[in-house]
Amino acid sequence: MTDTRTALLRDLHKPGDPLILPNVWDAGSATVVAEAGFPALATASASIAALLGRGDHQQAPVEEMLDMAARIIRAVDVPVTVDAEGGYGLPAGELVERLTAIGAAGFNIEDTDYPGGGLVDAGTQAERIAALREAGPDLVINARIDVFLTGSTSAEEVAERGRRYLEAGADCVFPILAPSEEVVGDLVEAVAGPVNVTCMPGMDLDRLASLGVARVSFGPLTYLTALDALKAMAGRIRAGGDPYAA
Repeated sequence: MTDTRTALLRDLHKPGDPLILPNVWDAGSATVVAEAGFPALATASASIAALLGRGDHQQAPVEEMLDMAARIIRAVDVPVTVDAEGGYGLPAGELVERLTAIGAAGFNIEDTDYPGGGLVDAGTQAERIAALREAGPDLVINARIDVFLTGSTSAEEVAERGRRYLEAGADCVFPILAPSEEVVGDLVEAVAGPVNVTCMPGMDLDRLASLGVARVSFGPLTYLTALDALKAMAGRIRAGGDPYAA
């Protein structure tokens, strides 16, 4: 079953016809998104950590994070790719073993050096991706590139890391928080491989597809949007108005 799901997930990464992933955080949200017709799901570590009352960036115990991912995977019949953050300090073989045990079809791996917060050296990260690929030849690896998170605007560094990560065995690279559609287009051309983009407010899905993006995700924005809806409803209830007013 897992091998079938990994193959499907990998096949869904099509430049120009991207895999769209509204990120989920629990079994309920996973069921909603799957029933809406999306062929695969992705977890969001920031959303799950918040749900658990923990901070993002590996402040939640790996057992709690993977337990929620397992619940999500059990709740749906589509492939699920798990946001594994920076890998929780686990050796490559152990991380792959844990992800495989819960039925993950793929995973994100970040090049931030936790807990310090700087970037892992590109060569070191490429070696780690190669070890992850060797340990899990079937799992779909989405290698997140965190250069823009550091405040750098160097698209050249992002592209160089992207190429190295793909050569090391990643299936897709994820330049998180690419600042504009123009930069996205430049990166897709420079990396010359599958690229995942966060759809930020103001970006257009059709435009991202036309630029050759292979995967589009939303990170914690789906969770925050759900909380905004709850906040609005709570305010209406508190005010004594119609709780269900639009």
